[in-house]
Amino acid sequence: MSTPMNKLLAAAAVAALIGVAAPAGASEAPEVPAQDWSFSGMFGTFDRGALRRGLQVYREVCASCHSLDMVAFRNLAAIGLGPDEIQAIAEQYEVQDGPNDEGDMFMRPAKASDYFVPPFPNEQAARAANNGALPPDFSLIVKARKGGPDYIYGVLAGYEEEPPADVELMEGMYYNKVFPGHQIAMPPPLADDSVEYADGTEATLDQESHDVVTFLTWAAQPELEERKRMGVKVLLFLIVLTAMLFAVKRKIWSDVH
Repeated sequence: MSTPMNKLLAAAAVAALIGVAAPAGASEAPEVPAQDWSFSGMFGTFDRGALRRGLQVYREVCASCHSLDMVAFRNLAAIGLGPDEIQAIAEQYEVQDGPNDEGDMFMRPAKASDYFVPPFPNEQAARAANNGALPPDFSLIVKARKGGPDYIYGVLAGYEEEPPADVELMEGMYYNKVFPGHQIAMPPPLADDSVEYADGTEATLDQESHDVVTFLTWAAQPELEERKRMGVKVLLFLIVLTAMLFAVKRKIWSDVH
């Protein structure tokens, strides 16, 4: 058989495999809605109120399945929580410590220096509790997904009760217009009044989604504001340096002209 024919058959086989393996709707690029975030742009900063509300949404809704392994309780000082508030949150969790004088491990209330306690002891337990699906850790989820905060918001707000007529959902799956393939194992996590905000803000689906995404963006990029401030300083320095170099050049070459 000729080489061109081999290549043609191989290409056909790959195309057939992709067509069989791809879920319904996977050929269409998910539409990710662009959102207006307080932290966008060169001078963007985190909305402290949104961060605190997002923490509340995470703790009351998301933390039952998703861990936040890379965030320590003491890090919450950056979103405006005081030492007493941080300690009060930490003490609601228990962590394993030890060994003690007898050589045994023991459980104790968490301290501000401890990290958020995961909802499951290991990956197998997490899968067993979620029909085989592994809930991802949320520490870097915003950076780990193409589209960043817009994509995470789109997934949270993108559930539809009834899929399009041409889509047949697999057992245990939910239709989501933003999730790749449009079939997701996670039930809709948020709805109107999923939480009762401590600051009295109306807890709509849109508000909850924006707040928790703002919090998760901070968790993934706690240095974002400092990085932007440094960028502005560097830009101003380069502008001044350019002006000085231009003035020196004019001075040096003035006699020639």
